[in-house]
Amino acid sequence: MKITDFNNRLKEKILVMDGAMGTEIQSKKLSEADFRGDLFQEYNKDLKGNNDLLNLTQPEIIKEIHKSFLDKGCDFIQTNTFNSSSISQKDYGQQIQQLQYLLMLLILQKEIFFLTS
Repeated sequence: MKITDFNNRLKEKILVMDGAMGTEIQSKKLSEADFRGDLFQEYNKDLKGNNDLLNLTQPEIIKEIHKSFLDKGCDFIQTNTFNSSSISQKDYGQQIQQLQYLLMLLILQKEIFFLTS
């Protein structure tokens, strides 16, 4: 959507943004193994709680959550990149993975867009 289209829609109605992504992820009660997925099975640090990592290890869960926000009437959604900065990812020793998270999220967002169009 172009910014002019977005501004025109804002003139027509109040637009609703998605809900609490972290809360939705927590409701899934994911384990350390879930956060690791196949990609990080042998990684030497705990990864549970690194919600941004799920863009790589559990993309279907992230898509499901984003799609649920749109199905509930949200007009647009945010990305699952709350902690995707290298500073935040350093806690998990994942600062190098940051660009992978962002690239995967772009792919997921595109898939969600086409699912709901």
